Amino acid sequence: MPLTFFSSASTPAEPSTESNIEPPAESSIDLHVDPSAASADAIVGRTRRRARHRAERVRKGRQSSSSPRRFVALGCAGAILSVSAFGAVAAASAENEAPASAAGGTSAIAAAARDVIIAPASAAKRPAVTSELSTAAAPFTGGTQVSVTGEQLDQVAAVAVGGVAAPIVAATPEQLTFQVPAVADTALGEVAVAFTDASGAPVDVDAADGDSATTASVAAQGSKGAQAAAKSLTLTYTSNPAIDAQLGYVLTHWSSYNTAEYTVLSGVDCANFASQSLIARGWTMDAGWNYDHATGAMSSSWASSTAMRDWLSSRPDLATPLDDSQRGLVKVGDIAQFDWDGSGDRDHTAIVTRVEHSATGTSVWVGGHTKDADYWNVDEAVATGGGSVTYFSLK
Repeated sequence: MPLTFFSSASTPAEPSTESNIEPPAESSIDLHVDPSAASADAIVGRTRRRARHRAERVRKGRQSSSSPRRFVALGCAGAILSVSAFGAVAAASAENEAPASAAGGTSAIAAAARDVIIAPASAAKRPAVTSELSTAAAPFTGGTQVSVTGEQLDQVAAVAVGGVAAPIVAATPEQLTFQVPAVADTALGEVAVAFTDASGAPVDVDAADGDSATTASVAAQGSKGAQAAAKSLTLTYTSNPAIDAQLGYVLTHWSSYNTAEYTVLSGVDCANFASQSLIARGWTMDAGWNYDHATGAMSSSWASSTAMRDWLSSRPDLATPLDDSQRGLVKVGDIAQFDWDGSGDRDHTAIVTRVEHSATGTSVWVGGHTKDADYWNVDEAVATGGGSVTYFSLK
């Protein structure tokens, strides 16, 4: 049997190029980065060491067919590590800048979320009075119009003077005008002027020199009726002796004629009675307007409505004529005259005994003789008798 000799230099068969030798477990590349790592350099350095260890296991002098794939894998791993390392550096920087928590620090996201401040929604402006009253004093007979300025004053729903409701004449966001109500002559002196909104809450008063011109009042406020102190301006009710005496005479003698001092003109005594009230007011007779107590003789201007109109028109020092469109200027003690038939003459004369201003207009009441009345509504009089009404504002 022939002997077969094998040379020691013979090369064994090459292993298949398709076989892959799995690297040891410790040489695998860890693609998950611990966010608590001290620095990105440590992560990158460790990654590089592991990459070099794996490359050394490739056979010398031969290139495995798996090398290109390993190169691609390493390239991808490097890209991922670069991004991860950048993220770790950014996170570490944010943690250094964020305030430390009791447990040793917090993430930038948590810190940012905790430090966000949300501004509260701004509340709607409430009405406020920022000025003094335009008139600090008014006669107790009422009718004086008083104004204040401020903010959102068109939201004021009610005004009270000394606890008595005062009609609101006009209101804009910047200004409010109300009418001083009439009170008894026993209410003379200083009283509070209070403003409230639609909910009944007191309106803030912040007048320039409010320390000396405001007083404290207590008003119910809130759903539980909590009591809160609120400032209110003050108005002084005064007595006008002249108007007081005139009005007192009218209210005393509108139904009880003063026959002891004056002649009564039956059926046409209206101008005669109006002239008597002016004497009570303190006016003095002159050549154009007079009455003789001894004989009962009187001038036409004393007893005739049309003649009285002509005389008052000639005395601007005593009176100012007003038509009905100027009714808002009428006050207690003024003279009202009616033209029932539209002829231009004056058919009836009366004395203004009450005036009320409101958002819908001004209402006037009169007292007098012939139509014996203490408070006769002018609109009712015109509607009943026809014609028109005019006035004289007395000084």
